[in-house]
Amino acid sequence: MSEALPFDARELVRSFPDQPGVYRMLDGDGQIIYVGKARKLRRRVASYFTASVKNPRTRAMVAQVADISFTVTHTEAEALILENTLIKEHSPRYNVLLRDDKSYPYIFLSDTQTFPRLGFHRGSRRQPGRYFGPFPSAGAVRDTLSHLQKVFPVRQCEDTFFANRSRPCLQYQIKRCTAPCVGYVSPAEYARDVEHAVMFLEGKSGEVIDRLVRQMEEASEQLDFELAARLRDRIATLRRIQEKQAMAGEKGDLDVVACAAEGRAACVQVFVIRHGHNLGNKSFFPKVPQGTEPGEILAAFLARYYLGRETPREILVNVEVAEREVLQEALAQDAGHAVVIRRRVRTERRRWLDMAVNNARTALQARAAQQAGQGQRMDALQQALDLEAIPQRIECFDVSHTGGEATVASCVVFDHEGPVKSDYRRFNVTDIEPGDDYAAMRQALERRYTRLKRGEGVLPDLLLIDGGPGQVKQAMAVLEELQVDGVPVIGIAKGPDRRPGEEKLYLAERDETVILPADSPALHVLQQIRDEAHRFAISGHRNRRSKARRGSRLEDIPGLGPKRRQNILKQFGGLKAVSRAGVDDLARVAGVSRELAQRIYDMFHGDGKG
Repeated sequence: MSEALPFDARELVRSFPDQPGVYRMLDGDGQIIYVGKARKLRRRVASYFTASVKNPRTRAMVAQVADISFTVTHTEAEALILENTLIKEHSPRYNVLLRDDKSYPYIFLSDTQTFPRLGFHRGSRRQPGRYFGPFPSAGAVRDTLSHLQKVFPVRQCEDTFFANRSRPCLQYQIKRCTAPCVGYVSPAEYARDVEHAVMFLEGKSGEVIDRLVRQMEEASEQLDFELAARLRDRIATLRRIQEKQAMAGEKGDLDVVACAAEGRAACVQVFVIRHGHNLGNKSFFPKVPQGTEPGEILAAFLARYYLGRETPREILVNVEVAEREVLQEALAQDAGHAVVIRRRVRTERRRWLDMAVNNARTALQARAAQQAGQGQRMDALQQALDLEAIPQRIECFDVSHTGGEATVASCVVFDHEGPVKSDYRRFNVTDIEPGDDYAAMRQALERRYTRLKRGEGVLPDLLLIDGGPGQVKQAMAVLEELQVDGVPVIGIAKGPDRRPGEEKLYLAERDETVILPADSPALHVLQQIRDEAHRFAISGHRNRRSKARRGSRLEDIPGLGPKRRQNILKQFGGLKAVSRAGVDDLARVAGVSRELAQRIYDMFHGDGKG
């Protein structure tokens, strides 16, 4: 067997052309470890194998190279586009890698219907209708839809849900919809709300306010003060939203992108501005080889993030981007319109850029703190369940009762630092069949998320249900009725022998069942949250059951009504003290005769008559 010849890089590079293209460096196992692009392939690749290379990262990479292949392109911009495709496909360990590669979320309007629907959309935009966005995250879409519902009550339910209604849903009851499903609003009035919602999404909220003001004045002149008051409230809400989202002096579309880096860690912050409105921001944490400069990180990020996606005409950045002209050309070629990357900006735009830089640095510091303990487990959870992003807020529900008695549902909240006990909630479940866990879960979820839809709190990034497919189905039904989109739902159920480590996870939207290894950090964090929800539910159930049983002892005494029961408990400070009181003490309470006091005493101590 002949011995393999050593890799001769200089000899190989001589065969490379001096043309634009992409090169791929491979290790001894044939794995691609780096992909790069060049205006002149021979000159660029040769530069890696000279004595003048001082960068430790580059020297470490070159030491592992066993072969190099290349592809010639017409232009350097074409090479950049091909480089981006290959990096996404192969994830070479010496390239800057952007893990989050999901499509943008949009708001979709099904404007071909009599009563159009507004809703969350991600994926291809083939369905007839209008698309507004893109938004930086699912949370930004949910926030905007929530704002819209408060001002323009356009339905957000799925068409199948809408077509099968015989009575209004909860959205009508909390004044977030005008119930077109049962004919409570005319097509003309509904169309006006749709038109105003579209104008808002197009950045014309000022014009919408002017229209609403005229309608309010007309209603007042016609003495329809109820309508005038509703319009006044809409105007006030819209002005608050406008103040929150409007970017001073800006009318067009642009993104503000800032990078902060420290060692092997980097954060890129993206603020999305459309029609002069801030649609929200998102933090990205690309995988960065040691020693990569911020300008290189940002150049790689812009290529990975925008190529193949919708790109604004202008991008503001906080550091000089490597090979900016080539990147602009490639983005323009891909987007079909000119794209300008700017660093030197003034006045308001400088303030936006500073804000993005501050957010990037803060997020990077928070990320570093998260790497220990809870943060690592949340990161593992994202990877194990293929979530869009690391969950910043998880809510978990559980139900507890004894034979159907004193049913209590719990909701516990966790973030990257652990439990958020100030946000815990319990629900005393009523008006259901004893022992009906499904109905109990549904009632708790309805009460919780109806409040959140009213603006009393924030929606979670992940909803965890203690239970199997049945409980998960109840959760999905509630979210559908309340038109809560973009919140993944997962059920966690104990295995056949109810031993920790054998739990099954039910992923609602994917109809999947997942069993994680017993030593998985992702499973550990789910177990921790589930166990906390269970503990909180049980303690609430025990308190309610104990209170009900203690209270029933007084309620069973003939002649002792609610008012006198209340007086007795106030006088003695609680049922325990009442149980220790003598007949004379009880008889001193206003309205309690000696005979009644004797009956109370006998209830606790027995009357000795068998």
